[in-house]
Amino acid sequence: MTNLIQKTAPLALVAVLAAGPMAMLAPSVALAVPAGGYGDLVEAVSPSVVYIEVIAKARPAGAQGALPEGMPDALRKRFGEQMPKGNGPAPTGLGSGFIISADGKIVTNAHVVDGAESVKVKLSDGRSFDAVVVGSDPSTDIAVLKIDAGVDLPAINFGASQAMRAGDEVMAVGNPFGLGGTVTSGIISATSRNINSGPFDDFIQTDAAINRGNSGGPLFNNAGEVIGVNTAIISPGGGSVGIGFAVPSDLVKNIVADLSDDGSVTRGWLGVSIRPMSAEVAQVLGYDAPKGAVVEAVSTDSPAAKAGLQKGDIILSFGSTPIDELRDLTRAVAQTTPEQSAEVTLLRKGADVTLDVTIGTLAPKGA
Repeated sequence: MTNLIQKTAPLALVAVLAAGPMAMLAPSVALAVPAGGYGDLVEAVSPSVVYIEVIAKARPAGAQGALPEGMPDALRKRFGEQMPKGNGPAPTGLGSGFIISADGKIVTNAHVVDGAESVKVKLSDGRSFDAVVVGSDPSTDIAVLKIDAGVDLPAINFGASQAMRAGDEVMAVGNPFGLGGTVTSGIISATSRNINSGPFDDFIQTDAAINRGNSGGPLFNNAGEVIGVNTAIISPGGGSVGIGFAVPSDLVKNIVADLSDDGSVTRGWLGVSIRPMSAEVAQVLGYDAPKGAVVEAVSTDSPAAKAGLQKGDIILSFGSTPIDELRDLTRAVAQTTPEQSAEVTLLRKGADVTLDVTIGTLAPKGA
């Protein structure tokens, strides 16, 4: 494997991942490179970007460094071999984040604060504060912190990631390799990118330089709005090769709101095991390409079982969402409020069938 997908935290926490509202501006204005460069934009947003230092919990003798829960086994083994062993001091990690409320609420990556004994947040003016982890969601790699500065802090706003296109200019501000206040710029290389890091992959890909320590930092559009949270890189050697990934702001906003409420994320649950449609089946059914999600198993007493879903059903839509690939169904179900009813359209033995299903609550990992 020549290319590695890594979180962008330093070695102690290395893991798998590494102006006005834009809607009010004409696309040619909002997406053009700012006249004279990015200096004015950097001055406007930099006070809201923070630098995060984490002291991880001490490792027992012989133990490997902490790796986030839910990491695929193959990658856990690969990165586990690179982590420092026990009998040493607790590891230290650096990351980035950004202020989203005047009272000190901060967004960063979950992997930045995973296993943290203590978290410190340093502002761009040099002030430093102890931070509390309000909540963390490893499935999307988003966490919310809170500091008490005693005064209102400069907050930045989220923009609409759905409005961004491949080729649009973006700018990142963060703390790569501990070098705080670092600015890089580039374009969006692709949208809705799946890097197989989790069930909700929908990354913005960018060629703006993203490195270890940029984790949790903001990716801005040219209106100074956050349209992504920098999270991962593909790199054979740990440095930027121009392929970085950011969690889109439209997803982040929902996760942050949920975490801020009670420290956890509530997701819908359907209760099926699914697999992709094969090319052979697609050809038999007369489809140009495979689509939908084939039900392999239905959990006993699950919402799917109660609604009448069966093994072999091919789910073609869930609510208003067409299911072209598996992650379409995963995301649509997860984003549905538990106890809410949804209409499921499926293909069963060559016939279209529509069922109403009342979504359940997905149990937290380890529950």
